Amino acid sequence: MHLTGYVGLLFSLLAFLFLACWAGFAAWNDRSSALPLVERGQIIGAGGVILSSAIMLIALMSRDYSFHYVYENVDNALDFVYTMTAFWGGREGSLLFWELIIALCGILFVFTPGYRMLAERTRLYFWMFFLTTQGFFLLLLTCWSNPFIEMIPAPIDGRGLNPLLRNPGMIFHPPLLFLGFAGYAIPAAAALASAIAGEQKSWVKVCRNWNLLSWVFLTAGIVLGGWWSYMELGWGGYWAWDPVENASLIPWFAGTAVLHTGIIEARRNALQRTNVFLMAFTFLLCVFSTYLTRSGVIDSLHTFGESAVGEPLFWGQMVMLTVALMVTFLSERHTHRSLSDFLSRQGMLVITAWFLLALGLVVSLGTMWPVISRIWTDQAMGLDANFYNRVCLPFMTVLVVLFCLCPWLGWKEGIRDRRGFFGVLGAFAAAMAGFLAMGITKPLAAIAASAAVAAMVSIVLLFVLYPAMRRVRRNWGVYGIHFGLALMALGIAFSGPYQIEREVVLGPNESVTVAGYEVTYTDRVDDETPELRARALTTLKVVRDGKLVGLMKPDKRIYKNFERQQFAEVATIFSLGDEVYATLLGFTQDDRASFKISINPLVNWLWIGGTLMCLMPLLALTRFRQPGEGGR
Repeated sequence: MHLTGYVGLLFSLLAFLFLACWAGFAAWNDRSSALPLVERGQIIGAGGVILSSAIMLIALMSRDYSFHYVYENVDNALDFVYTMTAFWGGREGSLLFWELIIALCGILFVFTPGYRMLAERTRLYFWMFFLTTQGFFLLLLTCWSNPFIEMIPAPIDGRGLNPLLRNPGMIFHPPLLFLGFAGYAIPAAAALASAIAGEQKSWVKVCRNWNLLSWVFLTAGIVLGGWWSYMELGWGGYWAWDPVENASLIPWFAGTAVLHTGIIEARRNALQRTNVFLMAFTFLLCVFSTYLTRSGVIDSLHTFGESAVGEPLFWGQMVMLTVALMVTFLSERHTHRSLSDFLSRQGMLVITAWFLLALGLVVSLGTMWPVISRIWTDQAMGLDANFYNRVCLPFMTVLVVLFCLCPWLGWKEGIRDRRGFFGVLGAFAAAMAGFLAMGITKPLAAIAASAAVAAMVSIVLLFVLYPAMRRVRRNWGVYGIHFGLALMALGIAFSGPYQIEREVVLGPNESVTVAGYEVTYTDRVDDETPELRARALTTLKVVRDGKLVGLMKPDKRIYKNFERQQFAEVATIFSLGDEVYATLLGFTQDDRASFKISINPLVNWLWIGGTLMCLMPLLALTRFRQPGEGGR
């Protein structure tokens, strides 16, 4: 089984590299007859990856500890669901899972109408880039990150999955991220292929659904990851600017920028070279995310640590960047249209894209600062969350303000509807006055919250003043995304700056008051399970104004095979206003309990807004008409 799994990957590697060379040769010589062979080759080559993945899943389910990967990530007491998620829970398995999704995306793309809209020569160049990308991942798997290493003799039990990964978020969060990362390989290869082949059909339109779905999956993965951090790690918040969190956020900024600049190309055939580079760069940043988590270049709570795969990943990124730059600058533009003034919808889209890219640059530099700082000092210098909050929150605030105004600007210049424009300004002023009256005096929080309210009013006004917009499904999707983002901005504006947090030590039946909430430590229960060496489960009663708000049960756990570490499970009392949040920190020698109690205002609007951002784009997907199909 070990050899079969490895041979499956080796077969796919050789097949994809051969097919990539053949596709490039055929495209250069304009031999479209080679296209069917390459398309079938993708399906056959993907078969090797599917076979290897199936072997890995069988080994995990049967707990075959002769596989070193299974031994490192599974044990006899691990729940079956988390045994399955161990496939993408470790370094080698997650890389295999990523390649599996890329291979399946390639098969699916062959049968899409958008693919058939491209010229045959463009398709050949597409396969040259796409197959080479798969070959790169398979090279990593067969040379530096082999998931099929055999252990002789086989142990009777494994080390087990990292306790931080034993959470329902593990079922969905990594697969969603990998679906986003892998999905971007399709439009990136199509963009480069269209540029080098001189394709007349816009790849932006052809790959619009792929681009949008990749963005949806990546967004869903990030939002779910924020919720996971909030519920599992006991940080008291949803985002700590951890390097691994940042690694998924950086390509999201670039991918979101492409969505905005792509609108300009789709409508005016402008920014063609810019979009080609940005699309390729977005996928490159997805690879950069993998580099951050696997190279050991940055220390983090949940990176995989240093490994041999770091150096080939670095050089692979350099090659990708070089190819993207060469194709971008050597390709010909079909049109040379200039952009309108900045005080127009086109201008606002460009400014939005630049702000998003600037945010990505800030987060990238901050994440890599420990490495950059080694240029002038022997001791690495890291940047804490305060740096990111000081720099990034003003950018976010400006973006939300742009969302308020952009719909009311003309496509070429000026204000297209003064009713809506001044109505939104009035909503902003009214919201600002209301928040100031409520005691919201921190400037960024007040401006961001007011802009979020104004953005939601702006979207509602659009659908009221323009009834025709309500009849177009795509409008509901596009503006639904922005409505969800405004809800998230409202949550961010309050949940961080106005969070109240205290650490307290309580004995049985002792109480403490935090922001008007009376919290009483009432009970402690100690037990153990097949997975847990020990667990201390506490109960907190929360009362406000004499009325019971609810009970919280934070606990502390020690897992078998991880006895040197203690893991906390937080507890919350759900609310659309102030959410009460508790973490059990530990116990004193006289059996008193130490807790961190937080009051997080409006934090759940992040998850509500994030859910809208992930669902509403489905309404914006394009339906391609088949040749000869009439319109309505």
